Amino acid sequence: MSQLEPADAADPTGRVLALLSLLQTHRRWSSTQLATELGVTTRTVRRDIERLRVLGYDVDALPGREGGYRLAAGSHLPPLMFDDDEAVAIAVGLWSATTAPLDGIEETALRARAKIEALLPERVRRRTAAITSNITTYRWGGERASVDIASITILTETCRDQEQLRFDYVDREGASTRRLVEPHHLVAVDERWYLVAWDVRRDDWRTFRLDRLVNPRRAGVRFELRTVPGGDPASYVANNLGRAPQPYEIVVRLGVATDVLRAEQPWLEQRIVERGSTSTDLALQGRQIEQLVAMVARFAIRGDVSVLGDDDTAERVRAGLVNLSESLRGQTPT
Repeated sequence: MSQLEPADAADPTGRVLALLSLLQTHRRWSSTQLATELGVTTRTVRRDIERLRVLGYDVDALPGREGGYRLAAGSHLPPLMFDDDEAVAIAVGLWSATTAPLDGIEETALRARAKIEALLPERVRRRTAAITSNITTYRWGGERASVDIASITILTETCRDQEQLRFDYVDREGASTRRLVEPHHLVAVDERWYLVAWDVRRDDWRTFRLDRLVNPRRAGVRFELRTVPGGDPASYVANNLGRAPQPYEIVVRLGVATDVLRAEQPWLEQRIVERGSTSTDLALQGRQIEQLVAMVARFAIRGDVSVLGDDDTAERVRAGLVNLSESLRGQTPT
């Protein structure tokens, strides 16, 4: 006897969209699991899988007693489904990309953002606008150190493939040298990008600024991966930079366990001043109060954050955050 399907599962369009949303989690689903989630029979699941395939989605049928399905990586990108928070994250990420020091990506990011925002519901569009219109990206003084996306692609591919890399490098005095390296990792620090690599001819680790790196090209030789000093590329770059103290400094407390924060954002290790099982204190420095406000606001998007201390800098940052919060509240639907 076949299972009776509930009334809310009778709409085939809505049901197929719900099925697609489940498959986009990229886990393996058995026919029984999908039928239970959707409140339908396994026969209906099979019919809806075929509808997705007709629409261009590459759905793999998995062998086994239970059988199963998985959304495969296809040769083209079919339409995707996102919830409100995912849509906001994508739109804000594309906005951030338009301010990144990557030549050739700004126009592409703007086009992609325009396409996505045109499809957003009004409630989501207003949330996105509240964020992007009330956060300013601060740039350090001096000329912007831009890097073209083609160089980023070659560097990341050679890191992934563990293939030696050749390039010309111009140092701060303007002298040019030819380098042969084993690329390990790229690290973004504020407005600059750095390559952490083992210099084959100098037999030592080196950090290279990408805006000084010219004509990167594959050397065609594979290598065994080495361990970066200290085990963390971001910390290695931070230690090599040896930055001078900035005029303004505050300590903020994040509602995130130190172990979790270090796993998610290892480059913050150098700023940790107090470790805890439920929170972490970070020391932040900046040239302007507005820069510190923007930094704290970015942390606030992730979770709870508070500015510690009662000195003048801390008070001014708190006041800036209050003003930013009021501006956001004025643009967010009640």
